[in-house]
Amino acid sequence: MKYIFYFFIFSFFICEAQAQQTYVADKVVAVVGSEPILYSEVVEQAELIREQYRAQNYTSPREPMAEALEMLLTQKLLYLRAQIDSIGIDALAPRIAQMAEQNVQQMVDEAGSIKALEEKEHRALFAIKDDMIDQIEEYYGAEEMRSYLSNQVKITPGEVDRFYRRIDKDSLPIVAQQYVYAQITKFPDNVELAKQRARERLLALRQRILDGDRFDQLARMYSVDGGSAMNGGEYEGTREQWHQPFGDALAKLNVDQVSGVVETESGFHIIQLLEKPSENYYRFRHILIKPTYTAEEQAGALEFLDSLAGVIRRGDITFAKAALLHSDDAASRQNGGVVTNQQALFRYTGNSDPKQTRTRFVRDALEQQDAQQLVRLSEGEISRAYLGRDFNMDEMGKILKLVEVIPAHKADLSQDWLDVEAMALARKQQEYYDRWLDARIDEMYVRIDPMFRKEDFENPRWFK
Repeated sequence: MKYIFYFFIFSFFICEAQAQQTYVADKVVAVVGSEPILYSEVVEQAELIREQYRAQNYTSPREPMAEALEMLLTQKLLYLRAQIDSIGIDALAPRIAQMAEQNVQQMVDEAGSIKALEEKEHRALFAIKDDMIDQIEEYYGAEEMRSYLSNQVKITPGEVDRFYRRIDKDSLPIVAQQYVYAQITKFPDNVELAKQRARERLLALRQRILDGDRFDQLARMYSVDGGSAMNGGEYEGTREQWHQPFGDALAKLNVDQVSGVVETESGFHIIQLLEKPSENYYRFRHILIKPTYTAEEQAGALEFLDSLAGVIRRGDITFAKAALLHSDDAASRQNGGVVTNQQALFRYTGNSDPKQTRTRFVRDALEQQDAQQLVRLSEGEISRAYLGRDFNMDEMGKILKLVEVIPAHKADLSQDWLDVEAMALARKQQEYYDRWLDARIDEMYVRIDPMFRKEDFENPRWFK
């Protein structure tokens, strides 16, 4: 992470640093390939580093200006190599343009007017925008190159084993207490009635929008999508990033058009297309409504589960068999009710490799209601029925069985293979990246102003 520009650099701190700087005569202090680095860029980046370290209450042993320059040198080299190796970011072009526009507008607001900003920057607004686009594009190009390099590295079980045997055991992380548990879940019997109520609520909101109410205001008031509601329901991305019914509906919309009700595994949506900057890139708003149940409806599911728990405790049926016959959670009922990370793994990475399956969860990774139940149970004990949520945050009744508690411990190969594998892979990726970077520095033209000292750089190869 030591070379990465964090996203907030482009969403706030660049604008803030630029707003606070007074104009001074600039000069080129380094060149990578054909790309110059200006003294003002280094000053700006050094201040961002100081801000970040102050927020972390961390004191770096390195001189901030040298650290900033090395970061900029690395980013420009990665970006240049991405262009040489045809690792493009064309799909991000609309997002980059939007970010640049937002950042420049923030600069205008802080300066007081476009004229004031142009006077402060000693250049026209279009030049400021072009420069901002170049900065953001360079950042994403460098990150794509870094991601490409990481993906070139694979690791074998033998390498993991050798890594574990050779590593200083004091360097191994402490794995927090973990829980293995099984569940049986139950929606109330009248799921269809609850779904119909959700559809009707959305149809009423859609009509209000057609009658003149603002979509973004209704999204803030009624949408249950925590990731977008406060932003007026706004998202952007390619069609493939969303559940298929959602993506299909989005692709059929014209700009400003509001969709009908769309059902996905997350709930029910209405969608408004705001912009389609390219063939498969969309900026849109949506409102998400989930089915909800009355107390009486929820009570029915809880009574069923409490009765089922009693049958299991008497030994008339095993928990695994009961989960197979009665659980509404398709992801765990085929596994004896044992909960895994497969749903999360597939949703957030697109990876459903069985070798990455985990059945152990630290407390902080659990839903709050589930964690509260598990900490009260002994191994093999079954909880009372309670109201919880599934992976899609839908309300449902649950009973849990605590299968095993793994105490906090140092990472161990026999118990924590995936954690050790991740450490070994990260080490191998870093070593591969370091070798690659050394080779690229050696073959690239690099010039650094004598005001910077070799001793202040992490990689002395920059000085030739």
